[in-house]
Amino acid sequence: MFRALTPIVKNLLLITVGMHVIASFFIPQLKNLFALYYVESRFFMPFQFVTYMFMHADFWHLISNMFGLFIFGPLLEQFMGPKKILILWMVCGIGSGVLYSGYNAYKMGNLNDRIEAFTNDPDPETFNRFVSDNRHLFNPAIYDFVDKYSRNPESTEMVSAAKRTMLDIRDRQVNVPMVGASGALFGILIAFGMLFPNTQLFLLFPPMPVKAKYLVLFYGLYTVYNIFVSNPTDNVAHFAHLSGLVIGAVLVTYWKKDRRNFY
Repeated sequence: MFRALTPIVKNLLLITVGMHVIASFFIPQLKNLFALYYVESRFFMPFQFVTYMFMHADFWHLISNMFGLFIFGPLLEQFMGPKKILILWMVCGIGSGVLYSGYNAYKMGNLNDRIEAFTNDPDPETFNRFVSDNRHLFNPAIYDFVDKYSRNPESTEMVSAAKRTMLDIRDRQVNVPMVGASGALFGILIAFGMLFPNTQLFLLFPPMPVKAKYLVLFYGLYTVYNIFVSNPTDNVAHFAHLSGLVIGAVLVTYWKKDRRNFY
């Protein structure tokens, strides 16, 4: 099985797995340094748009991404060539990080607007809605404060504490990192689905055959669904996955226009 590995896929696997081992067991500081932070975070560095792809949250996160590369990557590399699959992997990974940062900026803008609105016109009901919408970020003790503030809406002490609480939530959100090669992997998936749409794949869960184009379509629709549902307790960067799909589709479409240079 391992003899079927192509050079670029093999090197990507070795580098990514090696970086995970180093960051997990030898230099744990690397995970924080190489993760991708929001551009306004004090931890943000431009090189993180590249390095975040080689960090993973845990062993299973690593395995899921590398298994996809292992399964779909070699055939793509044989068909496209080593140069193009490396471009596909890197551009989808970096591009996903860039687009996700833009999406994060949009969400942070909304959060800033809510904090500014409360600062300009403090009101217990406004604060209560903020807590309710972000309840996954609070411990249960916050509801005692919400009740106390509702009973004392004119208290400057209560208003100041509410402002500090909202700003603290903002700071925590600004400093949430993103790691993983999922954006790059989704670029590989869409490329495989576009180039080998009728290839039969056998799923493990559930155990059934499915064509590549339907598998990619399912992943795309599932990703879009999760973006719109926006489960606050879901820590998966679904928008980065969607970005990888879109960027990969654009690249493959562009390359297919000139078939003389594609093969």
